[in-house]
Amino acid sequence: MISIKLINKKDIDICYELDSSTISLWSKRQWNDEYKKEGTKIFGLLLANLLIGICVFQVVLDEAQINYFVVKQEYRKRGFGSVLMIYLINQCEKLNIKRLLLEVSNSNETAKKFYSHFEFSTVGIRRSYYKDGSDAVLKEK
Repeated sequence: MISIKLINKKDIDICYELDSSTISLWSKRQWNDEYKKEGTKIFGLLLANLLIGICVFQVVLDEAQINYFVVKQEYRKRGFGSVLMIYLINQCEKLNIKRLLLEVSNSNETAKKFYSHFEFSTVGIRRSYYKDGSDAVLKEK
């Protein structure tokens, strides 16, 4: 059974573990800092009781920024990411969010295609933004 839950402070270690086994974006300290930010919500996608996906977004007035979005490698391309994104979009609609923003590595073709499926459009580029030197593509819905 698939479910989505709001992540609380005690689940941050599990988020860090999932991050470490996927895209290794944040340190444990960064996860703790992200949790404390005003307006930040962290949702976990669970299959039975196993955390297989995470979405972190931050609301500022009538905008939201997706700061983190991942599904475990072995569960990708099976619709789980779409379940999480649809949930996020529905949450934003409930909060009267007018703009949903994100950034994605220009080298991540799979993610760019995924976001295009949800009608995110490119609105800018941050040159050499990531550790590997790739550009960040700024997207908006």
